[in-house]
Amino acid sequence: MSAPLLEVRDLHVWFDLPQGRVHALRGLDVTVGAGEGLGLVGESGCGKTTAILAMMGLLPPSATVAGQVLLNGENILAKGEASVRRHRWTDLAMVFQGAMNAFSPVATVGAQIAEPMRLHRVAEGKQATARVRELLELVGIHPDKASRYPHEFSGGMRQRAAIAMALACEPKVLLADEPTTALDVIVQAQVLDLLDRLRTELGLAVVLVTHDLPVVGRVCGRAAVMYAGRVAENADIGDLHLRPGHPYSRALFSGGAIPGAPPRLDEEWPGCAFAPRCEHARDRCHTEAPRLVPLGARQSSACHLAASIAGGTA
Repeated sequence: MSAPLLEVRDLHVWFDLPQGRVHALRGLDVTVGAGEGLGLVGESGCGKTTAILAMMGLLPPSATVAGQVLLNGENILAKGEASVRRHRWTDLAMVFQGAMNAFSPVATVGAQIAEPMRLHRVAEGKQATARVRELLELVGIHPDKASRYPHEFSGGMRQRAAIAMALACEPKVLLADEPTTALDVIVQAQVLDLLDRLRTELGLAVVLVTHDLPVVGRVCGRAAVMYAGRVAENADIGDLHLRPGHPYSRALFSGGAIPGAPPRLDEEWPGCAFAPRCEHARDRCHTEAPRLVPLGARQSSACHLAASIAGGTA
């Protein structure tokens, strides 16, 4: 595995809401190297999108963030907005969920792709126009379509254009939040193939957020399985399919329904967050929170029964 390009250490996020404080992210630790793909997978509400918005410094004022987001060893959150702004879009870029929402309806697609270049003084005028055409061609859209408006693009084309906009300032890390949502199966495959090709050709570190498990293996070699704001398991995709080390991972990859519901994030719990839904839970699971423990060189699980779960004996 290559040296980490992006390293997230003990990342926490709290939201102060009228009904109380919500601890949405509870100590996230993940790494991804240049040219690697990392999936953040799990049920809705587990903290995936909150995690990447925190990395980008794009959470609302109601959020409090603690922890480190290291880019080439530099903590880009160290001085708040002032420090993260220097890296946003130039080093770390994001493809938002719902491509139509990423574009203004009153400006051409080309103008909007060029906007981050002008804001960050990467390119202007004819140079920016030429770069827009290059980017559209890179993502499989004819360059002449730069003069069209978002409503003239299909859903798949808008998603490709959103990826082009994210690449405008040549970032090192691309965060993609559910990039295939609301697309049909064929277009989903095309977008995923595009992300995989860009990861390989450009050496991008890609962090892909999804709850759709078949999507992960198309772009990512590894995944962090998230539950209730924490990582339940870190592993290569093959290990997650063949020998998952956490009951939650096993349930997700089996494709069946998981009984019960995730815990409330405005409350604290003494043991494993998954214990009330876990068929393997023991007394210890309800009283002692498990830590991530290694199951091999590239797999770790936050489960007291991790070894027996991975070995299929639990």
